[in-house]
This record gives sequence, C-alpha cells and structure tokens, in this order.
Amino acid sequence: MSQKAVEHLIGKLATDEEVRLRFRRSPREFLESASEKGEPLTIVEIEALAAIDPDLLDRFADTLDARLQRVRIPADGRRP
Repeated sequence: MSQKAVEHLIGKLATDEEVRLRFRRSPREFLESASEKGEPLTIVEIEALAAIDPDLLDRFADTLDARLQRVRIPADGRRP
C-alpha cells in the first residue's frame, strides 16, 4: 500500500488545475503515468482514484484558498 503516494496525488489533484485537466482527459492513463514516475500505486489504488468524479475535484478545488493553488503561467509569460 502506498498511502503517501495516494495522499500526494489527491493533494495535486486538489491544488493544480493542469493536473486536474490531465486526470479529466484520461484518469487511468494519468495515474499509471504518475505511478511509473515515482508515485507508486497498486492496481487497487489506481482503480479507486480513477473512480473520483472530476467535477467533484473541481468543486473541491474551488473551495480552497487561492493561495493554496498552483499558479499557472502561460508560455507567453503573461498571467491569465
């Protein structure tokens, strides 16, 4: 069991819009990639995390203080 990895990924999903977008597009692919890149997850954890409703993630993220959100700077260097 990799509880630490699960908690870290849930935190990323809550605070990083880009991560949520990648998760929304393909939850399993995102989680399998994260697992291969240092967030070791079991198959059961991947299945459980993939079942999270992306809309609920967005709603939860919207309730968090903006200071906890990752700031995304567009490629042209201007802030949105």
